[in-house]
Amino acid sequence: MSRDNQNTSDRLCDEAVFKAVFDSYFKLLRNFLIYKFKNIERAEDTAQNAFVILWENCGILKPEQAKSFLYTTAIRLSLNLLKHDKIVTTFELQSRSSETHQETPEFLLVETELRKQLERAINDLPEKQRTVFLMNRFDNQSYTEIATVLDLSVKAVEKRMHLALLSLRKVVKNV
Repeated sequence: MSRDNQNTSDRLCDEAVFKAVFDSYFKLLRNFLIYKFKNIERAEDTAQNAFVILWENCGILKPEQAKSFLYTTAIRLSLNLLKHDKIVTTFELQSRSSETHQETPEFLLVETELRKQLERAINDLPEKQRTVFLMNRFDNQSYTEIATVLDLSVKAVEKRMHLALLSLRKVVKNV
């Protein structure tokens, strides 16, 4: 049966089907994100953004793929937000630190360059390694927690973390 011959009730783009998916998963997704963010507003915004992205991709997804897509999208969105928060916090700490300590311009230049190289190295990690690294080092999640969220074995999380650290050590060693 071709896509054109499918019943519209089988399509995620059908408003009734999408509403049913929304009603089924919004509260669960929001609660998952509240646990992750510990912030109700941010969790609701991220859940809503995940549903927007689901709607934008409704033509290529089946209703039974919606839950997995939503959680994957929400995790990626939340990791991006946490990464952004970390950068903002680091910047704020840097500006306060440089105001109070008055390091030499050479030291500040080296520090800035090292930070840029490290950020580039993290961004250049394969997505699966980067996700595990950020969840462990920036979200302070254990390997067991990461394995549960990403639906992996603890050994797979350990392997990804090991490979990520090897890649980052190469960058630090070259500095």
